[in-house]
Amino acid sequence: MRLKMLRVLSVVLAVSVCASALADSQVAKGDVAALRSPTLTPQQSGTLNRLQAVSPVNSRVVWASGVGGTYVVTTDGGATWRAGVVAGAEQLQFRDVQGVSATAAYLLSAGVGPASRIYKTEDGGASWSLQFQSLDPDAFYDCFAFWTARRGIAMSDAVNGRFPVIQTTDGTTWTDIGDRLPAAQVGEAAFAASGTCVATQGRSRAWIGTGGAAKARILATTDGGHTWAAYDTPIVQGTASSGVFSVDFRDPLHGILGAGELAAPTAFADTVARSSDGGKTWQLTSRAPVPGAIYGLSYARERSAEGDADEEASATRAVVVTGPGGAAWSPDEGDTWVSLTGLANYWAVAFASPHAGWLVGTQGRIVKISFESGWDR
Repeated sequence: MRLKMLRVLSVVLAVSVCASALADSQVAKGDVAALRSPTLTPQQSGTLNRLQAVSPVNSRVVWASGVGGTYVVTTDGGATWRAGVVAGAEQLQFRDVQGVSATAAYLLSAGVGPASRIYKTEDGGASWSLQFQSLDPDAFYDCFAFWTARRGIAMSDAVNGRFPVIQTTDGTTWTDIGDRLPAAQVGEAAFAASGTCVATQGRSRAWIGTGGAAKARILATTDGGHTWAAYDTPIVQGTASSGVFSVDFRDPLHGILGAGELAAPTAFADTVARSSDGGKTWQLTSRAPVPGAIYGLSYARERSAEGDADEEASATRAVVVTGPGGAAWSPDEGDTWVSLTGLANYWAVAFASPHAGWLVGTQGRIVKISFESGWDR
């Protein structure tokens, strides 16, 4: 969404220390005395550029990306990180990254028209090939997600009432499948805050979160992108700067989304909702103790590089949410929240397992987040 390129930095600066302190002091309903808070370990990324997306391959291999054409990668769980800049992409903002292995990864740059691009490396970042560059001057690609190392989908803001979504089935070429999606509302778009406006699950399911229009919606497919349906959400919405920012699913039925209003960075609002029917209906959780928008969220669960089994159920209900105003975690999909003190201005979060997750944010900051064994009991 173009709004983010114009407003997001000023919004981040507008989040006051007072608001962050309030977020740290608030805990939603529930007895949290017995909850085991995660261990937070700061790590050195090797860059001062803002990092906006993170993609763990496993507990040792993690890729992250950000502004200034920047990517960082670790192969030892974050003990050391190697930072780099894609040649010729120094002015681009890599708002999303998909790690495949220690040597292979994809990067998505968000921007108007030709600034929207997808790169891939197969040699650990030594070289990057340009796979896609938008030829539509009005397109703005926000995020992508993958079912497998070769099958993925990328979301763009609507152009003339149509979403020019693209898909790859071979990990090399990208094809426009926008005619398969529902018609867009006036102004409907996605948010390129953390690279999590689209989520995949199993071998065929995907969900896209939208905003910027009268209704904030979830666009869902259960057949690998061949057909789609649109579903309403109950979160803050109805303006050009509000809607769904982030979505994640732990199994085919159970998912959670994060949302917000960029114009109200210090306000507490209805920013988290969950679904138990594959995204068809959504119910608000208790309010997370994070002011402003939820830029990114993730279940703290084991992830497979080649996708979960389509019908595999997950018992993991713990989720971490983050944004400029702070971060928090819930052991029960939003019934109860606990603030993560001191974690303001982290834009994205993702997990390889409950024991190995990472938050990334401004000034190249990275924090490893680890839940102990038995934390969810």
